[in-house]
Amino acid sequence: MCLAYPMKIDGIKDDMADVSVGHIKSRVSVRLIERAKKGDYVLVHAGIAIEKINKAKAIEILTLITELGQKMDEGI
Repeated sequence: MCLAYPMKIDGIKDDMADVSVGHIKSRVSVRLIERAKKGDYVLVHAGIAIEKINKAKAIEILTLITELGQKMDEGI
């Protein structure tokens, strides 16, 4: 299964962006994103930002991922 994770762009240099979610930080390619800028939210898969999303969508996805993790911990 593949999963793209929503992350916020903290900074960009050339085609690479520093992104974060919570305490997790990473450096990813933004070559597929038109006009990516600091503060944008993107879906990240395998070190590549694959889609720009709005903050509400990012929060929705993070909530669903958290709920899924809790269900898995409960063995449901």
